[in-house]
Amino acid sequence: MFRSLHMKLMLIMTLLIVSLMTVVGAFLVNSVSGYYLNQFYSQMQVVFQNDADFFHDLETAGPEEENGARQIDEMLRTRTGDLGVDGLSRNYYVLDGTTGAYLAGTNDTEGLTLELTHNLSAALIGEVGDDSDPALSYMDAAIPIHRGGRDYVIYIKDNKQAVQSLTSQLVTLILEALAFGIVISVLLSFLLSKTLITPIERLTEGAEEVASGDFSRKLEVDSRDEIGVLTSTFNDMARQLQNTLQEVENERNKLGTLFLHMTDGVVAFGRDGAIIQSNPAAEEMLGRALPIGGAVDYEALFGDIAPLAQALEPGGLGFIAGSRELEGRSLELLLAPFDRDHQAGVLVVIHDVTERNKTEEMRKEFVANVSHELRTPLTNIHSYAETLVDSAGALPPEMERNFLNVILSESERMAHIVQDLLTLSRFDSGKSELNLTTFSFAETIETMVNANRLEAQRHGHTLAVNLEPALPCITADRERITQVMMNIVSNSIKYTPDGGTIQVSAGRMKDKKVWLEVSDDGIGIPEKDRERIFERFYRVDKARSRESGGTGLGLSIAKEIVDQHKGEIFIVDKPQPGLTVRVELPMEGPGHGKA
Repeated sequence: MFRSLHMKLMLIMTLLIVSLMTVVGAFLVNSVSGYYLNQFYSQMQVVFQNDADFFHDLETAGPEEENGARQIDEMLRTRTGDLGVDGLSRNYYVLDGTTGAYLAGTNDTEGLTLELTHNLSAALIGEVGDDSDPALSYMDAAIPIHRGGRDYVIYIKDNKQAVQSLTSQLVTLILEALAFGIVISVLLSFLLSKTLITPIERLTEGAEEVASGDFSRKLEVDSRDEIGVLTSTFNDMARQLQNTLQEVENERNKLGTLFLHMTDGVVAFGRDGAIIQSNPAAEEMLGRALPIGGAVDYEALFGDIAPLAQALEPGGLGFIAGSRELEGRSLELLLAPFDRDHQAGVLVVIHDVTERNKTEEMRKEFVANVSHELRTPLTNIHSYAETLVDSAGALPPEMERNFLNVILSESERMAHIVQDLLTLSRFDSGKSELNLTTFSFAETIETMVNANRLEAQRHGHTLAVNLEPALPCITADRERITQVMMNIVSNSIKYTPDGGTIQVSAGRMKDKKVWLEVSDDGIGIPEKDRERIFERFYRVDKARSRESGGTGLGLSIAKEIVDQHKGEIFIVDKPQPGLTVRVELPMEGPGHGKA
């Protein structure tokens, strides 16, 4: 209904008249009400405050006076004109100053039913009650009087009947003027709209065609007024708009694609600190949603790195660098203002350097561990070989044989370390391919146990096997799976005190998987070290591990092999002492296991 310009102009003119008359009417009504309110309290002030003689007479009792209320009433009747008391809309009442009971006045009926107002309450406790409240439907004043050893209250109350009568007349007058003004506004708005509507309608048709994608139409300019200038400008705009929109669309698509898919996080803040743009990478790195204009702002996210005022004026290099550790991630932050001249806002670029730092730390630790592992056997080989050279022919044959055995053992240890490193290197480079075959899981376990039985007996261990009946065949790289079993069992043999028990168990799971558990009653692994037990070169007790000939690579190799088979290897929680390692493998090969 109000889409038409005719109706809008008529509505605007009507609302203008209505608003004007409403404001004028409200002003007049409030002025009248305020005038009567001020006049009422001015009259009370003139009589009871400015006329000291009259107030003194009110409080001065005559000799042997028996009824002070009657005397006060008689005195007030002489001043009814000054008080504006007419006995109809405005009355006075003489009340008991203690109980508030009606004693005398100009309206006995209303006096007996007076309500306890704020001003009356003030007078009953000895204070003058002359607070005014325009919102009330009455005006009142209460003056405490002490006469002849007794307290009285003079209470004047006006029910605003005169104000309401005048207000009603004003409202009627305003409504009549309003009706006349509305008629005039409708006629004027109709004439004005007819003058403006025709050129605007033509301009609207042209704008609709431009909005639909047709930039070729040229509108005719029939006048030189503002609408004619607008039409000419519209024609110029249509000629430029097509090329501009195409260029903007191309740039926006390029920037939007780059912003959406870039691996670095980007968050843009306005000069007030509110988020004005962010990409999914930033939300993923910070681990929280970043709604535009939401409750999260700059200070909540990056205020600890630099206050917003400093980020807007970084000085020096023009940016502020920072870092943050967040939920196991290492983040590098770059804070720089955009449109520095106008301090439009701050752009924060977030780069996840977690993997880079981990890789660097692993590289350092790997080099240190390899150096240490190779240095020990090299030192032993060098020492024994040097002794043999320096004492050639002087040592007993048995001692020379022992020295040579040590050199041979240490060289084998070095070869084993190098072989393990080469195995891990092939895993890392992705060049280690699985040779999948189908074989008996139970037979492989039995073969592995028999291969380790002699070493277990040498330490006085009991090596027991508990296999579920009818274990199925599995598809896997048999040599690699055997290596996993050997590494786990050999660890149990090494780290279980002599005379211990090692239990090898295996069975079938419901989801087409098989499991293998190796349990021992050895030294076990503390809870705090269990998460890192499959890391390369990690050993709980390094001194004892080297004494046992361990390199810290066995379980890491086992995990790599199990991962290649889409299986799982983990430590089973159980009370100390001892340790239980569990391996779960898909029966049908890596393609059917855990993704």
